[in-house]
Parts: sequence; C-alpha cells; structure tokens
Amino acid sequence: MAIYAIGDIQGCFDDLLRLLDVIKFSEQSDQLWFAGDLVNRGPKSLETLRFVKALGKSAVTVLGNHDLHLLASAYKQRQPRKKDSLSQVLQSPDCDELLHWLRHQRLFHFNDDYCLVHAGLPPQWNFSKTKKMALKAEKVLQGANYMEFFKAMYGDKPDVWSPELTGLNKIRFIVNCFTRMRYCDGAGRLDFKHNGAVGSQPDHLMPWFTVPGRQSSDLKIVFGHWSTLGYYQGHNCYAIDTGCLWGGQLTAIKLGKKVKRISIDCAGNLKPKSYR
Repeated sequence: MAIYAIGDIQGCFDDLLRLLDVIKFSEQSDQLWFAGDLVNRGPKSLETLRFVKALGKSAVTVLGNHDLHLLASAYKQRQPRKKDSLSQVLQSPDCDELLHWLRHQRLFHFNDDYCLVHAGLPPQWNFSKTKKMALKAEKVLQGANYMEFFKAMYGDKPDVWSPELTGLNKIRFIVNCFTRMRYCDGAGRLDFKHNGAVGSQPDHLMPWFTVPGRQSSDLKIVFGHWSTLGYYQGHNCYAIDTGCLWGGQLTAIKLGKKVKRISIDCAGNLKPKSYR
C-alpha cells in the first residue's frame, strides 16, 4: 500500500483531483493522509469535505485551524469572517452529517514510521505525551459537551506547556499546538503574531521544530499550516503546505524509506524536480 501525505487543500478541490491523477491514486490500494485545513478560503470546501469523507478508510485527516473554525461557525460560537468561504457547507442538506464526521477526526495520526499533525508539537512533548494529549483533546471534541470547548476555543493563552494546566485552558493549549503553532521561543512559549518566512521573525523566536532539546526529535513528523515556509525537509520533519490557495502549489509526499515529493501548480502542471 502506498501512503501519500497531502498539504493544506483549503477548498481547492479541482487542484486535489489533478494531483491525485498525477500520483495515480488508487482508492483500493493506496491511502491518503491529509494534513488538515480541508476547508475555507478556496472555492470548493463542500466538495472537498464530501470527497474525503467518502474515501472512508482510504483517507486519514487531522484537524486544522480552518476545520475547527468551520465547526465553531456552524455551532454559532464564532461569526464567520469576510474572507471565509464556508456558506456552501453551512447551507448544504448534508451539513450536519459532514460536521459530525469532521468533529470526529483526529489531531494526531501515526504509523510505525511517520506522524501527522496540522501545525506542530511543543518541545516538551515526546511521543507518549503527544498521544496522550491528542486523545485528551479528541475526547472533548467528540464528547457530549463539545459545545463548551467551542465557546472557549479562541484565545492565545496559555502559551506554554505546564503539567499543572487543567480544564479548558489545557485543552485550548493542546489544540493550539496541534493546529496553530509555528514559532516559539527556546522555552517552548508559543507565538501567534508571526507567521512569515523563516528569517523574518524576531531573534528570540524559532520554528517549533528547531528548538534545542525538542523531545519529539526522534519522530518523523509531517505537517502543513505554514505556507510561507513552503516545502521543507529537515530536523526529521516534512512541511508540505506549499500555498496552493495563494497561487502556489499543492504537494503530496509519498511516505516510505525515502520520501518522494510530487507538486503541481495551479494549472495542474507537474513541477520540475518534484520527485526526490
């Protein structure tokens, strides 16, 4: 079975279909790992959700910040933004079914070789802690009292891990790590003000995956979320959000002993040297 991890789609459904055609995806023999942000800003969020849901066990997706924003908007816990393109989902006859499915997706996925998150991991978490924290937050998202979380989801605090965190503050921190983080300081304090390319940030900040002593450095981690970073391979990490929504590329990587990158531009053209 071939496994392909695919970067943020954000409603760019036509580009997804072109990419799947390029990699010759077989629903019967392959599996897709989606790095989150299936929806929003692009033109076809509804089609994207329906398609990925219909793939069943042939697809895995982790939740991204835009996916959670859709849920919060649908549950009337957040006003849609002017740039949102979620109305087709919210007005669709199968909206409730799609939202239920989306709310039951994971924050962290893994097999024996690779891990998948949308954004990142704080430096204090090893594999065991990451699994535990993901399950704790997923239990809240999928449980009977999920609405309480969506009421409290938005916020930048707490911004650093502590074993003493409790309640919704703890869940908010966990979800912010999995779905929003890019930069942090050497102590793992999250920063949400800076989202530009590496080198544009203040001197005290660094990409989460370069923090010295990061406890997850032994894991091969695939993530999206960071279009200004682009494709990146280093520190045992693979960043695959290559900015399709912004006129860049949609990227898949074939996971194996050697990672192979396949990217198409918005016209569906295979980019030179895509295979590595």
